[in-house]
Amino acid sequence: MIWEVFRQEKPGGYHTHCGNVHAPDAEMAKLFAEVQHGRRKPTNSLWVVPQPEIAEVDAEDTTFGGTTDKSYRWAMTYTGVDASFAEEVAESQREQETADREREEVTAGGNS
Repeated sequence: MIWEVFRQEKPGGYHTHCGNVHAPDAEMAKLFAEVQHGRRKPTNSLWVVPQPEIAEVDAEDTTFGGTTDKSYRWAMTYTGVDASFAEEVAESQREQETADREREEVTAGGNS
């Protein structure tokens, strides 16, 4: 029987498919997966699943995310930043730093 193996590198990370093993039962499949796929790279955990139990849902079976175009939600669709906006942010930052320095000077002068 063929068993598919998914590896998680760090706790909380995603499990990604890393290959498969041939084994007669689940215990042997786990052992083979550990030897073949768990020792080569940093591994937090392995999922070992019988190949017939894996099912696929693809774009032909369903429409993922509905039919409404929501590409505006992804930052990668924005084509540029207005340079005047960036300058405005930089100017605001400079003003804030100046105000902070003046406040510190007044506070330091009052404590003398």
